[in-house]
Amino acid sequence: MAAQRRNLMQSHQSWTDDLPLCQMCGVGTAPNCVYGSDGKGTQSHTNEDGHLRFRGEDGCFLYGVFNGYDGSRVASFASQCLTAELLLGQLNSSHTDNDVRRILTQAFDVVEKSYFETIDDALAEKAHLSNYLLPHNENVSFHQLSSQNQKVQERLKEVEQEVSGGATAVVALILNNKLYIANVGTNRALLCKSSSDGQNQVLQIGRPHSTDNEEELQRLVALGVDSARVRQAGQIAGQSSTRRLGDYRVKVNYNEIDLLSAAKTKPIIAEPEIHGSQSLDNVTGFLLLMSEGLINALESAHGPEQANQEIVAMVAAELAQQTSLEAAAQSVVERVKRLHHDVYVSGRQRATYCSRHEDMTLLIRTLNYPLADGALTPTQGGRIYPVSVPYSNSQSTSKTSVTLSLVMPSQSTLTNGTNTASTLEEGTPTPGQSPTATLQSTNTQTQSSSSSSGDGSLFRQRGSQAAQPDETGRVPPYVDFSQFYRLWGSDHSDGQSTQGGLGPQ
Repeated sequence: MAAQRRNLMQSHQSWTDDLPLCQMCGVGTAPNCVYGSDGKGTQSHTNEDGHLRFRGEDGCFLYGVFNGYDGSRVASFASQCLTAELLLGQLNSSHTDNDVRRILTQAFDVVEKSYFETIDDALAEKAHLSNYLLPHNENVSFHQLSSQNQKVQERLKEVEQEVSGGATAVVALILNNKLYIANVGTNRALLCKSSSDGQNQVLQIGRPHSTDNEEELQRLVALGVDSARVRQAGQIAGQSSTRRLGDYRVKVNYNEIDLLSAAKTKPIIAEPEIHGSQSLDNVTGFLLLMSEGLINALESAHGPEQANQEIVAMVAAELAQQTSLEAAAQSVVERVKRLHHDVYVSGRQRATYCSRHEDMTLLIRTLNYPLADGALTPTQGGRIYPVSVPYSNSQSTSKTSVTLSLVMPSQSTLTNGTNTASTLEEGTPTPGQSPTATLQSTNTQTQSSSSSSGDGSLFRQRGSQAAQPDETGRVPPYVDFSQFYRLWGSDHSDGQSTQGGLGPQ
């Protein structure tokens, strides 16, 4: 029976094989990690996230990021089933906004019901096995009962692993050049738009369905749930989300959960909150879909205050450097992973929040946003590539400062809703020099700096034409590290010469 159930779920993998992948997006991922006392990380479980990125007919595009937990079954099933419910002829350009919202809501409902149909037999077997664990019978010896119970418990554990788990989802649909976002749970969608006056407007679409969302708590109150207890607990059956896909424990057996036992009907739902439509006509920017693991890792390292602006700045930096969206998305994820790890090993105040992180997924969908041209030099392409160097100052206790300098044409500041955050500032270009934007990060706190790239001493000015090789075939460097070598030598010489160590020989 268990083998039949597995074959049934595996057969769903062919539903979307013939749909073309969208080439206008890229996905980056990183597995979960737990750090040891030596700073080394180990993966505690297989990657449970999932994603989708398909191009349908009639100008329809579908993207999604799924954060799975207690296994990847629900995230994998949802990514397949949801695609089949939306891109196999259900949507077309004649549909109104109300039609699209209705179809999206129905699709999530079908995914939920279809998943539970695949585990119906397993749930029935689980109930049967639970009832089989009876008290001692006079006609059965203690040894026989103990042996039978052990076998039943082993099988019960296998079935429990087969049916446990759930997922949260954030899905983006583009139809008729209009954007719709459907959210269930604690993932996040960000839309970054470059305005005509050179600003980057960062818009978080929707709020997470979590135990600190007042609207969600009021929904639970209407069902008879004590919101104060939920807020204090911070989690429901091990998760902070109040909406999820799957997870039979809070869907089928919610009356057995203390926090939910007073509910008059099912309190944890899979109904999506849908935002849109939002016209993408004449929009230049990018759309970001992020799993909860990526959000939490960045917020754990630097705090939640500027997380949206930070991730957008990272994406903009990588799009200015990378020649593929896949590479840009992966580089951003790796950067967040490195930031998280560096905070942990630093032992600073936020290190206690960074002992581990969950699986991370980032999907980037560009909207008329240019990528770097790999055939151009930094000056020819009008870009200064990100540079990261250690800096030491004997008069400061701060030993590490990272400055990322990048060019973002026609983009100057980030705006989160109506509040402008001066994370990026466009400098005044001089002839032969491109405008630059700077993101400053220190080892004591997250800073959003509006300064330009210092006095420019790190970068030697170059003409508009690339330098020609000398007789040895080398070209003059456009980054001057002499000041860095002097500072490093003064702090680390310890009576020894820096010759033979750092610096050009």
